[in-house]
Amino acid sequence: CAVKAAHVLSEIAKNEEMKTPCIEADLVLTLIPLLESTDQEMLLHAGRAIGRICYDNRSLQEELVKVGVIPSLVRILTDYAESEPLVHVALLALYNLADLDSAKEALSMTKVAEQLVKQLRRAESHERLEIVFEVLQALAENDALKVQLVDAGVPEVLSEILLRLHGSSQAEDTCIVKAASDLIVSLLLGGEKSNLEFCDNQSKATTNGLCLFALYYMRKKNALTFFSLRDGNCLRMFQLGVIHQLLDLLEKQVQSGDTSVQQAALSALQSLAIPVVSKVQMLEEGVAQRIEALLRSESPPVQFKLLGTLRMLADGQADAAEILGQDPQLLNRLVQWCSVSDPSGICGEANRLLASILHHNRSQEVVKAIQAAQGVKHLVSMTTSEHAAMQNEALKALAIASAIDLETLEEPFKESQLVQNLHKLLRDDNTSPEVKYNSMGLLCRLLNSGDLRQEIEEDKIKDTLERLCSHSNGNVVKEAITTLQVLRGET
Repeated sequence: CAVKAAHVLSEIAKNEEMKTPCIEADLVLTLIPLLESTDQEMLLHAGRAIGRICYDNRSLQEELVKVGVIPSLVRILTDYAESEPLVHVALLALYNLADLDSAKEALSMTKVAEQLVKQLRRAESHERLEIVFEVLQALAENDALKVQLVDAGVPEVLSEILLRLHGSSQAEDTCIVKAASDLIVSLLLGGEKSNLEFCDNQSKATTNGLCLFALYYMRKKNALTFFSLRDGNCLRMFQLGVIHQLLDLLEKQVQSGDTSVQQAALSALQSLAIPVVSKVQMLEEGVAQRIEALLRSESPPVQFKLLGTLRMLADGQADAAEILGQDPQLLNRLVQWCSVSDPSGICGEANRLLASILHHNRSQEVVKAIQAAQGVKHLVSMTTSEHAAMQNEALKALAIASAIDLETLEEPFKESQLVQNLHKLLRDDNTSPEVKYNSMGLLCRLLNSGDLRQEIEEDKIKDTLERLCSHSNGNVVKEAITTLQVLRGET
């Protein structure tokens, strides 16, 4: 009568009011051994009864894990993988338990990843895919399980699903694509080992699916999460050819005019350019030149992303700054954008890229090239920006450029009234301490020029510096004292 009794209990447990009597009668502990049965009907009814009694009861669920229900559920998935009802019961149970840390630990000792991959491959309905995704999403929060999921081939299956559903306009397919995309994000983020395993295990065939995912995720969620990878992962993404595939796709879209895809690909590239190892690899593979070639785009959002990507490449990389800073086409385009007055932010981003090139550059040729393109006057104007961050970027860049080749910059500095701009910043009580500090750092550089020193003296900046010696900010005071010493010839 055990099978019939389990069936009755599974029906009784549907009623919310009957759950407590079932618990008080210790029926859960009585039912658990039945999960070792080889009778499929017994497994079905016992599994349903346990699931319904323990649903939304955390203490009971913890007890289930403690008495060893996890290996039984994985065994059911393994031994009865072709039985739709049993698989459904086992997946529902795993879904309800997977949030528990104790369940994740128990599952890490099983081969659940392999069984879930099998179910992903054979799932024919959206409902089945969704429940497997839910289980995988919960398990992906655990680093040990994350590595197992990657080893078992979850990314390959997700890639296949994305390729199969790409372009579908059906609402159900869109939900599946979103769930698959979110799951890939979960597999990529977190522990270093799991991330490295993820990238190591991808075949060339999977790369197309990953690119589709990247673009989908960027467009639908407007986030850079997918590409927030560790340095080693970014390098592996290069080795897989993801970067150049994104660029290929980007170039096609520039021609066809799909700006949303252009922005998505550029956002991906911009985030991939953050780690130092990526910058070096991008330079070696000519990615900077390929990005520059896209400057013909007339879409302001695309232009904005292009500039941001190039600025990220130049950040901290003298080689990149030297390459970009000696490209006449790029510099002329930047100077053109620096003069544009529009709400898209192109002007500010062009100025920031110019400042970044000067800041990270160590070459006289770059300083000369930027001056030849008439870019210096825009950086001087940038020192009076309404944004303190941009002011500081301009001040630092001009100070470094002055240290490299002040002779080339002397005349444009005088024409653009840099000394007078710096004096206004130092006198203005609303100027931030950091901007004052960087302004004085630039002044110290300018004092190496006889003509600029004369302008500084004539503008009576000395009086302002003396007042700053009693400023409330300690760094400002120290820099004011140092600048006065340089002005007086004491150091």
